[in-house]
Amino acid sequence: MKVVIPMAGYGKRLRPHTYSRPKPLINVAGQPLVKHVIDSLEGLDVDEYIFVVGYLGAQIEEYISANCDVKASFVTQHEMVGQAHAVYLARDLLEGPTIVLFADTLFKADLDPIKRAGNADALVYVKEVDDPRRFGVVALDDEGRVTRFIEKPDSMDIRQAVIGFYYVSDAARLMGAIETQMERKQMTKGEFFIADAFQIMIDEGAIFRTQPVDVWLDCGKPETVLETNRYLLANGLDNSDQLTGNSVTVIPPVNIHPDAVFDHAIIGPYATVAADCQVSYSIIRNSIIDTGAVVEYALLDRSLIGRDARVVGQYSALNVGDESSIVGFS
Repeated sequence: MKVVIPMAGYGKRLRPHTYSRPKPLINVAGQPLVKHVIDSLEGLDVDEYIFVVGYLGAQIEEYISANCDVKASFVTQHEMVGQAHAVYLARDLLEGPTIVLFADTLFKADLDPIKRAGNADALVYVKEVDDPRRFGVVALDDEGRVTRFIEKPDSMDIRQAVIGFYYVSDAARLMGAIETQMERKQMTKGEFFIADAFQIMIDEGAIFRTQPVDVWLDCGKPETVLETNRYLLANGLDNSDQLTGNSVTVIPPVNIHPDAVFDHAIIGPYATVAADCQVSYSIIRNSIIDTGAVVEYALLDRSLIGRDARVVGQYSALNVGDESSIVGFS
């Protein structure tokens, strides 16, 4: 089985952080998003991961090579013309059973149905939502087969939102559908959406079924990154029981790298502090402080502080990019 993960986008909603690094390397609960994505497929027999990279893609390749024990290939998407185009760029590396998974999709779900898909040509992982009008959804027939992919429906009737995690039994069939899509120039807002390729497969007779997820976490915006950080810390990634020190008070759950240095600090709840950070005379809660950042005389809540940034004398919610400084007093 192959896994293709498109991740070439600019991540504009997470600026300023994504000016200097790609979104899949944003730190959440102690590790980059892309590592969480890889970990989410644990238990499946994956032969190879194909990462479709773009802006700052060399950083992703460097991280995967150094930190992930997986067979990995990298394909570059130079034109940002959509998800289906990104998947199609990996066509020479794909064959047979294939998973398509987007890099900002974190989830908790049963993966066993992939191993026993039976007569289904594809599985679409979905989450029932209260208001489907903000999502892509799937309509089903009486036998539970997907009949239509609908982007941001007008009504509240169809609530099965697609989360960006798909399994297809035959990659060649998907590639053929994408070729048809591109020949038709079937685009939405200038992009080739993967849902349109799946719809072509369905119209040609492919059987798509759905599989529910228990948890679906989004990491597209600062507020949702922090929400995901809170969930992960509360569900397995809290390491407060491993922390000692006289100069720091810890309020769980937190994820604190052992190389972080504290002096008269209160950390937590729901705080992530990465390696080589220095925090003194500060209170940090519901925030992510990335590698090498310095925080002094500050009270931070609902904040994202980038790598090697410096924050001094602030009482606020901040979104500070890499290697930046915000100084209230010194």
